[in-house]
Amino acid sequence: MPRAGLTAGRVVAAAADLADEVGFENVSLSALARGFGVKDASLYSHVRNLQDLRTRVAFLAGGELIDRIAVAVEGRSGRDALGAFADAYRAYALEHPGRYAATQIRIDQALVAASPALRRTAEITYGLLRAYGLEEPDLTDAVRLLRSTFHGYCALESTGGFGAPRDVRRSWERVVDALHTALTHWPREAADG
Repeated sequence: MPRAGLTAGRVVAAAADLADEVGFENVSLSALARGFGVKDASLYSHVRNLQDLRTRVAFLAGGELIDRIAVAVEGRSGRDALGAFADAYRAYALEHPGRYAATQIRIDQALVAASPALRRTAEITYGLLRAYGLEEPDLTDAVRLLRSTFHGYCALESTGGFGAPRDVRRSWERVVDALHTALTHWPREAADG
């Protein structure tokens, strides 16, 4: 029987908050239960297990991230849209490190296909890239370039991995400029390649 006041939504939101505090990899059902002042077993009325909880946090965070990106890119195009997308991505990753880490886990593709937030992520990202005239298979390659560049930069920045005295924000702007140039001059591949 579910404990009064405890819902799946509250449990997932608390897990996301905990992830930002202690790191996504350190979120446990025991720590979450302690935060609610209940026994671990009380949470199983709301989530199946730790993997289910982590997947739900990933969906929550993915939805928050794409909501932020959608607002940032609305009405923009080209380099302006790419910069707004990149800045929203980076800000979320730095402000919510645990939630952001959740967005990087591998999720069952059947669950991904059923997620409105993740479908929206694909629509917005592919829309941004189609504005550069890209079509498959180049779209997939360009998505991978953006994701790996943004993720790598954010991961290094969040751990203090950039030791040079150059302003990190200025380097970020140059990275976005370089991505814009790469997308504008993308080497097209035939669809059957």
